[in-house]
Amino acid sequence: MNGRRLAAAAAAVVLIAVPFVHRDPYHLHILVLILIWSFAYTSWSMMGRFGLTSLGHGGFMGIGAYVTALLWNHLGISPWIGIPASLVCAGLLALVVAYPCFRFRITGHYFALVTLALSGIVLQIIIASRDYTGGSLGYTPDRATGSALAALQFDDKATWYLIALGVWAAGLLIWQVVDRSMARQALEAISEDEDAAAAAGINVTAEKLKITVLSALMTALAGGIYCQYQMFITPDTVSGISVSLQMVFAAVVGGLYVTLGPTVGAVITILMAEALRIGFGTKGVGWDNLIYGVLLVVFIIFLPKGILGSALERVRARLSAR
Repeated sequence: MNGRRLAAAAAAVVLIAVPFVHRDPYHLHILVLILIWSFAYTSWSMMGRFGLTSLGHGGFMGIGAYVTALLWNHLGISPWIGIPASLVCAGLLALVVAYPCFRFRITGHYFALVTLALSGIVLQIIIASRDYTGGSLGYTPDRATGSALAALQFDDKATWYLIALGVWAAGLLIWQVVDRSMARQALEAISEDEDAAAAAGINVTAEKLKITVLSALMTALAGGIYCQYQMFITPDTVSGISVSLQMVFAAVVGGLYVTLGPTVGAVITILMAEALRIGFGTKGVGWDNLIYGVLLVVFIIFLPKGILGSALERVRARLSAR
């Protein structure tokens, strides 16, 4: 245990020191994207690892991004207030959609289809409200004329790296808190057999609602932070089925049941997207989604525990053999 804590402390020192040692803007930009999307993928994994397959998390991320930007542009409300407001909206939407599903035992692929519809509805609302959201052309938050801190707008990549690092670390902490709580055991029992879990005294609907709302709140936070960092959002980059599928792919490929699995998935997805952008330019637009789909099928069949999960399983097997 002491060795793990020492290793974690050393890793934290190295990660914090990165922007002070290496200040290349492009490399820091890639690291910021990896950290933000790692948090988003971790958010999806909070549900996914308990058998709650959601294809609607692109909707929650879109709410986090657009509500934050719209409140700032139209009402002058600081993102420090706008982001919490977007979290409230995402949480309420999660409750409205999830409660009937869990109350009437809509599970498995039926639940996935309901969340898929949710993602599509949010995307269409954003596009249809083009007078306010810019529609498919995208939306740009207004530049601050006063304090950059109050507007949560920073030009320095190092500052954004530290913010993204803090958000990512918070996601890992939330994962660990859930992992060590009684909620994890309850959710695992529910994923195995809902009737048996209910007979054992577990409030099935309440437990599933808690983890769903938590996952939605985290995803909306990722959307708000992404919006403030990029200062430009489009429906396709923060919402819709493509974003939802990207989350599923990254979590499964990295390792759905491992704390750092979504982070490994983020490294793969971001570097893949950058390689396609640099290598093929506009000709490679959309190829990443095609590759995600093909690789997702391959990993589900041949490596269901993901890269990191499978690696850790092999290490444990060797240690047990010794």
